Amino acid sequence: MSKVSVTGSKRVIDDVIEAAYAHHSLHVTDYDERYEGFAPGESLDGAEAVNERLVTVRSLESVLDVEGDEVDAARAVDDEALERELADVRERVNALNDRQDELRAEIRDREEEIDRMEPFADLGIDLDLLRGYDSLEVVVGEAKPEAVEAALADAEGIEAAEVFAGRGVVAAFARPADGAEAGVLQESLIGVDIALLEVPEADATPSEYVAELEREREGLRADLDEVEAELAAVREEAAGFLLRAEEQLTIEAEKKEAPLSFATTENAFVAEGWIPTSVYPDFEATIADAVGDHAEVEELERASFTPDGDHHTEAVGGDSGDEGDAAVATDDETDAADATVEKAAATDGGHATHGDDDPPVVQDNGDAAGPFELLVQGFGRPQYTEFDPTLLVFLTFPLMFGFMIGDVGYGVLYAGIGAFLYNRYEGAFRELGAVAMWAGGFTILFGIYFGIDVFGYHAYQLFGLHWPVDGKGLSPADIDWALSFLVVSVLFGLVHLNVGHALSFVSNYQQHDLKHALYEGGSWLLILNGAWVWIFSQHVPGPKPDFLFESFSILTFGAVSFGGFPVAVGYAAIAAVLAGVVLLAIGEPPELAEVLSPIVNVISYARIMAVLLAKGGMALAVNLLAFGAYIDGGGDGSFHFIFSADYLAEVRNTADYELVFAGMTTAFDPASIGLVGVVALVAGVVVAVVGHVVVLLLGVTSAGIQAVRLEYVEFFGNFYEGGGDSYLPFGYDREYTTEE
Repeated sequence: MSKVSVTGSKRVIDDVIEAAYAHHSLHVTDYDERYEGFAPGESLDGAEAVNERLVTVRSLESVLDVEGDEVDAARAVDDEALERELADVRERVNALNDRQDELRAEIRDREEEIDRMEPFADLGIDLDLLRGYDSLEVVVGEAKPEAVEAALADAEGIEAAEVFAGRGVVAAFARPADGAEAGVLQESLIGVDIALLEVPEADATPSEYVAELEREREGLRADLDEVEAELAAVREEAAGFLLRAEEQLTIEAEKKEAPLSFATTENAFVAEGWIPTSVYPDFEATIADAVGDHAEVEELERASFTPDGDHHTEAVGGDSGDEGDAAVATDDETDAADATVEKAAATDGGHATHGDDDPPVVQDNGDAAGPFELLVQGFGRPQYTEFDPTLLVFLTFPLMFGFMIGDVGYGVLYAGIGAFLYNRYEGAFRELGAVAMWAGGFTILFGIYFGIDVFGYHAYQLFGLHWPVDGKGLSPADIDWALSFLVVSVLFGLVHLNVGHALSFVSNYQQHDLKHALYEGGSWLLILNGAWVWIFSQHVPGPKPDFLFESFSILTFGAVSFGGFPVAVGYAAIAAVLAGVVLLAIGEPPELAEVLSPIVNVISYARIMAVLLAKGGMALAVNLLAFGAYIDGGGDGSFHFIFSADYLAEVRNTADYELVFAGMTTAFDPASIGLVGVVALVAGVVVAVVGHVVVLLLGVTSAGIQAVRLEYVEFFGNFYEGGGDSYLPFGYDREYTTEE
């Protein structure tokens, strides 16, 4: 990438913007007001009007629910025709939309009135009988009739009263005593839990009034359907135009607002940005063709980066002290005072640079690893000087996820969901679908490794096969496998963190020197590997559990026997740890507080084994409830599911089998028990389906989140910061319009 500066007279700013926009390669950087005599530019004339029209178009698209697939072919849009047709569409849509809002409001009012009339319908008293008396007071409300009657019976100032009740609604009629003040009925009900209701102004019965309201509502709904049909017709007619108008106005708005990022004086401007070095000559020629010598393009810096992590940035501008080469391109009418201000502030060949900024980043990891950029960007886009860890995430995330779930059935579903997202959507959902397919594929592979595990059932038993890995360590017979998977998780973490610290070493060596690399990365490599080599050595063997060493034989089916590194290697490991601590103390003393992190971080990878056992245990529990299971070998063997009432009877009569649970589908024989057996069978199937759906969903939230956490915290924390800017070239990829 090359950092370039475009300097010219304001008289040609429009032409420069047009040329740069058409070239579609310059990533413009904002001027930060750091130089005296310069100020951020202002939008070009007409920007406000363009933005107003753009807001109008987008508002119309929202009202008409235009989505973007309504254009048959791209074509040019004439400005006058755009404004004329936009005014026509706006007038039609606004009128219909206003009418639509009015009808919806009226329908809502009728529905509220209908709801308000329901209590009066329950009373069954005509509305005109509930008001208009001279000698009686009437109160209608939602209350318990007993409470109202009791209150009125004890009330003073009421000569007679009667209460009528519906479902939760009462109407109280009272004749005040001589000399009683008006409102005595309501005062008598103070303290009663009653919600007063206002009697509607209507002479009809409640049922007739409700019927009239419902007729009015249906008429309004018919009118609303007509308006919505008219809006649909307008949408079909105007959708293509609105999409073209939005695109055209967006392009115009971006051009007119471009000077907001420039440094300007009264008569000149300076624009800076980054451009791929390979297209710089063509960009320079494009600007020259557009405005001649009224603007000058100069390459200020050149940054290079290779996939092996090598990067280099160097200044390539001319001598800043040579005013004769100053790149302030002014025309004959530019004030000399402005030129002097710009030259005085100029650097790198006379250009007034905006300041230091890193090049933008383009991530290109190919079709396979590319979707995993989504996970990396969740932490932060890599800076230009950083190694892009997407490929490493591609190699490790599906591996961890697949190992933690390890089930063919779940893997097929994950892959199927991923394929649906990949083929149905675009953007982030499509990338997420690709990640899900990779994760599902590895889940299937590990499911085969764990005994052709299909929703927690070891399918190899169906084929009478002998499988070397009989489960995930959940049954008494394979408990050693659980401990071995703990060792696998730790060893994976050790390798993973070594890669992270090695990348830190390389990065510091390239950006600084060997000394910094040793302090920043080498120290942690020595501590990490020294500590764990010592743990796997025979030095001080007492506290170290035997499974640390026995697991190698189990995992390799007896092919490899490992009793630990020799004592001498243990001493060497201690020396490596001490050397790492010394380097850390010299180079980064504050980090001594984290000296135990290489041990703690590796142990953190034990969560891989924990999730494996947790998900496997949940699937086992679901199958146990639904189908029942027993353990062979008198309770010291493996789990086996029962599936039928006849098989259950055989299990109960076999001395070498220990029944764990009878199972909902097998405890009752539908043929002999009848309805109870059928209900148990159906309930067992429901438990199996719902239970495995829950396990499937929890697999995403547990295995997925834990794998991402290990990537972000333990791995990225060693070498990666993120925070880079995406490469966003000034320009627009037209989809609905053409330039001519």
